Parts: sequence; C-alpha cells; structure tokens
Amino acid sequence: MDDNVLSWFGQASVVVSVLAVCWTMIWQNLQHIHLQQFFARNFNRRARRLAAVVDPYLSVTFEEYEGGRIKSSEAFDEVKSYLTTATGTRGVRHLRAECGGSSRRDAAADKDKLVLSMAKGEEVADVFEGATVWWSAAAVAPRQDAVPWSRAARAERRFFRLDFHEKDRDLVLGEYLTHVRRKGREVMAKNRQRRLYTNISREGFDDGFYRDVWTHVPFDHPKTFDKLAMDPAKKKDIIADLDMFRNGKEYHERVGKPWKRGYLLHGPPGTGKSTMVAAMANYLKYDVYDFELTSVKTNTELRKLLIETKSKSIMVFEDIDCSLDVTSKRKTAKEEEEEEADKEKDDDPLRPDKKAGTKRSSVTLSGLLNFIDGLWSACGEERLIVFTTNHVGKLDPALIRTGRMDKKIEMSYCDFESFKFLARMHLSDGVVEAHRDKCDRVRALLEEVNMAPVDVGEHLTPKCPDEFEDPGPCLDRLVAALEKAKEEATRPGPQVDQQQQGIVVEDDKE
Repeated sequence: MDDNVLSWFGQASVVVSVLAVCWTMIWQNLQHIHLQQFFARNFNRRARRLAAVVDPYLSVTFEEYEGGRIKSSEAFDEVKSYLTTATGTRGVRHLRAECGGSSRRDAAADKDKLVLSMAKGEEVADVFEGATVWWSAAAVAPRQDAVPWSRAARAERRFFRLDFHEKDRDLVLGEYLTHVRRKGREVMAKNRQRRLYTNISREGFDDGFYRDVWTHVPFDHPKTFDKLAMDPAKKKDIIADLDMFRNGKEYHERVGKPWKRGYLLHGPPGTGKSTMVAAMANYLKYDVYDFELTSVKTNTELRKLLIETKSKSIMVFEDIDCSLDVTSKRKTAKEEEEEEADKEKDDDPLRPDKKAGTKRSSVTLSGLLNFIDGLWSACGEERLIVFTTNHVGKLDPALIRTGRMDKKIEMSYCDFESFKFLARMHLSDGVVEAHRDKCDRVRALLEEVNMAPVDVGEHLTPKCPDEFEDPGPCLDRLVAALEKAKEEATRPGPQVDQQQQGIVVEDDKE
C-alpha cells in the first residue's frame, strides 16, 4: 500500500513538473500578445465595477500649478474665488480671511471688506440643479526623500477636490464646472485688488510652503488722464489707441497676432513718463509689473518672470537705456575686442579692485527681443509692454521697431496749454483769466525756456493756506524761476547742465 502511494505521488510530481515546464514555455512564447496586461486589465476593470457598486462617487482635482510648477492654474484660482461666496463658506468651521476691494479709494464699506474662504482640510457641499456635490481643500505632503533643506522638502502642492455621484457625471462635467469657472471669474473681478509687482522673489508658508518670483503691493496711484498735463489732441489719441487695444481680441485672433502692444515713452526727465504709465493702468484697470532688469541674471530667469505674469497687465521697463548692456547699438569688431580685453583684466585674480562674489547679469539684447516679440511673448493675452527712456537715440533700432514698440509717444516740455491745465488743477478754474498779465508773462517765458511739467507743477503748488485763496504768489514764484533759468543760461562762463534739472533754454542763434 505504501509503495503504491509513493508511486502515485512520484507520478503526480512528474506530471506537475511537466505541466509547469509546458506552461512556462507557452507563457514565454505568448508574451508578445501581452497576456499579463490582458488579465491585469480585465481584473482592474472588474475591480473598478465592484468599487463603483460600493462607492459610486467620482472626483475631479484642481491643482494649484499646471505643467509641474511652471505656471499657476487659472482654474484653481477660479475655483478658489467661487468658494469665497456664501456657497463656499456655509457651514465651514475654519475660514481664511483676505483683504478685498479694488482700491483704498473705494467706499468705506469696501475698505473694511474681507474675502473669506475655507481653510485646508475643510469640506463644503453645493447644490446645482438638484445635484449635490462636495468641495474640499487639501494639499499633497512634501516628498520624504528630498534633501531636508531643499524647497522640494518644504513645498506642498495645494489642490481643490470635487466629489459627486456617478449619476450626475454629465451634469457636473458639462454644466456645473462651466458655471463654477464663470462665477469664479465674476467674483475675481468684483474682489480684485489691482497690484503693483516687482521682481523680488519671496517665499513663506500659506497652507504650505510657497515661492513666488514676484512681490506685490496694492496699486493705488491717483493719476488719471483727467489729471495728466499734456496736449489734449495727443491725450485723445492715446485714449483711443488704448480703447482699440482693449476691445481688439477678435481683431488679433483674425490677423493671427498675440494680443499685446508695445509703447515707447521717451522724453527729458520730469515730463511725466511714469505718471503716463499710471494713467494707462488706471484707465484700463490693469495690474502693473515693474521689471528691474539689473536684478535678472539670465535670459531663462527673464522668461520665468514672463510666464508668471497675468493677463490684463502692463509690463514696464523704466529707463531702459540704463538697464544692463542690452540697449546700446551693435558693437563694432574693434569694440568687441576691447570689451573682451577688459573681461580678461576683470578675470585677473591679482587685480586689487576685483570684488569677490560679484555677479553681473547675463541678460542679452537677444533675450530681451525674444521676450518682447518671440514665441514666449504669446504666453498670455491682453498685455501692454512699456519702455521709458530719457535718450531714445541710445536704444538699439531692433528694440524699438514696429511690432515691438508699436506706438511711440514723445513726452515734451511744458507748453502754455499744459501750463493752463496745471494752473487750473493746482490753483483754481478761473486763475488764468483772473491773472492774465502774469499768465501772459509765463507764456512768453515758456517760448524761450523749456521747463518740465513736474517743475511747473511744483512752483504752482501752494506753500501755505493763504495761497489757496490768492494764487498770485504761486504764479510769481513760477515767473521768477523761469526768469532765473533764462538769466543763468545767458550768463557767460561755465553753464550748469539744466537738462538734468528739467530746464533747457532754446538758442535762437543761427
């Protein structure tokens, strides 16, 4: 009996071994038809069906960044704004508060306004056409395998998650999400506080670690076109051009151009180039990005700054002729050789004036040109690029050609029309008519002496309460300043560079 059992087990083991060998051979030969993937796919499909019976809820995730961390997600911002409404804060125990209102000049109620949103870890329900959905705020924890002092070890990826029943799938994905994004944009426009940005990196913790390439403050500049002293016809032309740009989305799509426009503001110091930028921003209700090129190290860093700018904004490069070495005209071969020799001297470690650790910016003219008019310039829409300069002749022609700087605006010295505007604004509406003799004297002097509007405005500014009632001393002060400038210009001997003071006397000699 024992011999028979042993014989049976021996035969069975042989059969199993043969079957195992055959199965291995068959499996290896049939790998090209991906049986493993076939069985795994069918198993996962049935597992998902079983899970749907147990948990019939689906989810959609809105992450804070798109394409890794290269660009902020507009959908995330829209959802965040939508959840600041009563729907997104009802029943939430922990809220986050942010300042609201578009300007400190708004009504008192808007000054005290707070925008509330739910904090991380909270959940809120919403109802849309009979379907109930649930929103939750969460974040992905930092990677555990990252270097402890690196940003990856501190950075959390924030996101919003939307959960809903499978039977409402078409309604939620088709209509509800469109409703959320549209409503979110409306809330963003209502609660929007226009900002002035500068390229100073900042980092900190706000429901997780963050790092931004831009630092901002509220933009609350009071200058508008109504308060801007310049030729009325030129002002009207600029406003019409801005209106055409703001309403030109269909036109730019039709002709295949990125929705952007370049402005070059040039003129002597004090003629109102910076205030013109403020007036444009207030008229269009755009944010302002002030680019400090001297702090940008590479072309790649400049491109990152561009990517992080938002639509409906003005990108300003003030005094572009003084920013780095990207605005000078192309160098000759001899100049390039001299520059290379200077670099070799700078690299000499024995030079006593060499500053250790000093790094110069590597932004090039080519990098700036690509920023303005290259492929990356189409990243975003409805943006103005503004250059200001005191010396337009120093700029490389490639930098200011049409297509890059589409409209060139010369900011000139104060003429009599600008003087009348300033006098009425600083003093009173009838000041020109009431003091015609003094104003005629100002007219005659302005035909001989060029004075910047900022200097004219300073002389017209009342210095004591009595001058609001009697503007005569203000006009006398302006006349005296113009006469003094004329006298100094005609005095023999070394002359002061009056252009640096915003004052230039015209020479009538041939």
